[in-house]
Amino acid sequence: MPLQAQHPSTNGVAPVLLRLPAVMRVTGLGRSTIYRLVSDGMFPRPVHLALRAVGWRQADIDTWFAGRVPVNRPARPPKA
Repeated sequence: MPLQAQHPSTNGVAPVLLRLPAVMRVTGLGRSTIYRLVSDGMFPRPVHLALRAVGWRQADIDTWFAGRVPVNRPARPPKA
């Protein structure tokens, strides 16, 4: 049976990393918007994979999506 490196936060399962084109497809955001949101602290920071390569953890993107407010949500009636 092969040995697997276990990461404490993932219960032995390697995290799925998404490169920028996949993040753009999944979120519907453009490159500049993603990096602007990262800079503003409103989007997950990428993980450095190599000197000139980064990726985003899919779990971080999923968490970011879960915290988003749907745009087409019905407006609340004004308080009386």
